[in-house]
Amino acid sequence: MRKVCAKMVLKELTEEQKQRRVTIYQDLLERQDYILGRVVTVDETWVYKYDPETKRRSAQWMTANSPWPKIFLRSKSRVKTMLLTFFDIRGIVHYEFLPTGQTVNQVYYLEVLERLRENIRQKRPELFANSSWILHHDNATAHTSLSVMGFLATKQTTVL
Repeated sequence: MRKVCAKMVLKELTEEQKQRRVTIYQDLLERQDYILGRVVTVDETWVYKYDPETKRRSAQWMTANSPWPKIFLRSKSRVKTMLLTFFDIRGIVHYEFLPTGQTVNQVYYLEVLERLRENIRQKRPELFANSSWILHHDNATAHTSLSVMGFLATKQTTVL
């Protein structure tokens, strides 16, 4: 015999709730190509500056009895910038680096969305023509502000 711990679950579902979820997931699986082909997702990440030393630059003249030189792993530098990347099932639609000192606020995000719309018009004309693309972003303050939500509503952009 062995002692095991109980598994923590958020709540116990009824059989009806379980069946409802199965039905919804099956419906989504049947329509996944239709839905996934339309979703454009945004992700933000920090990009750090590295200055790796090349093998040629690290070469040293050594005698036959000298110990082999060592190169240590680089650590993240303090110099960093934020990268915004918009992508869909087929690849990157739009990306841009934030200017130094700039933060993602509602004003800046509106400008980014304008540039994103232009790139979707050029790279995914079939989605842009009938406004069938769906924007998926997180609930950051800049993404959920009234001005951004109003802009997306006037441009008939669906938010997932």
